[in-house]
Amino acid sequence: MGPGELLELLGKRGPQTGAELLEATCIDVLQLWLLCKRTPGVKSKCVGTRYIRLDRNVDGYARLSPSIRREFLTYTVLGLDGQDGAVEAKAAALQREIRRISRAKMDLARESMEAVTQALHEWREMAERLCFIIAGDIAYEMGHAVPRPEASTGRMVRGSDLDIIAIAEDGVPKKMLKALDDAILKKKYYLLTQPTYQEEIDYIIKDIAKVREQLAFDTFPHMIAGKILHESAFLHGSEKVFEKVKGLVADFGVDRKLDALREQAEKYRQDAEQGLLGSDAAHPGDAVMHLFYTSEEGDEIY
Repeated sequence: MGPGELLELLGKRGPQTGAELLEATCIDVLQLWLLCKRTPGVKSKCVGTRYIRLDRNVDGYARLSPSIRREFLTYTVLGLDGQDGAVEAKAAALQREIRRISRAKMDLARESMEAVTQALHEWREMAERLCFIIAGDIAYEMGHAVPRPEASTGRMVRGSDLDIIAIAEDGVPKKMLKALDDAILKKKYYLLTQPTYQEEIDYIIKDIAKVREQLAFDTFPHMIAGKILHESAFLHGSEKVFEKVKGLVADFGVDRKLDALREQAEKYRQDAEQGLLGSDAAHPGDAVMHLFYTSEEGDEIY
């Protein structure tokens, strides 16, 4: 496919998302991205928020999410010069749909944790001593429903997972936390296997002492945990415990550390795009390609 064919396609169909263009052209996604970037007269509008993701495979650990590929396919509208109004309208509709998906996933996560705790005998003693928070795509209202395989089973799930962290005050008996863990695991399996849901819960349970340890931000796992605690939103349980956690995040200066990482991540993204668009783009290096192709999000939430 050449520039002329791309212009003709957009002229006939009007503005398209990257995913719609990919389906219409059936060419390699990287080559399609390059074609859209290099063709004069093609304009693009990206919606949503870029945020930091920590990745062992990136020098300095910080990259932006969504990756270039995911941003192009899921969050970008492409059109022609002169289709400005139509591009803006489609982008606005796309933004509304992303927010709808995010809120639906947030509601499901909250309802799921409410159901888990209501059925748990131990919850009466834990309710004021534990909170549930949610992080990742949903916390940024960047949820999507693009089918993907769940890592441990290979089952197809509907887009963004539900990253849930349960945080208990120190001293909550381990047997109570074990009962909670068992209950969440059952709910995880239910949502994963039921055709009406096909949603993935990724969760962990920790106490305040563990939070303090992780907020030192001194190892890669601690950096991931600190980032998640910083970006997280309240889901269920004790708001007092949630406020305590957020206070600790501020006290440890995690926001300042993440600001520095964001600058690094933005520079890395800029260099990656320039590298892809450069003369050697037909054979880009692995480090740059890692930023284009969406990797399996195997980072544990710690």
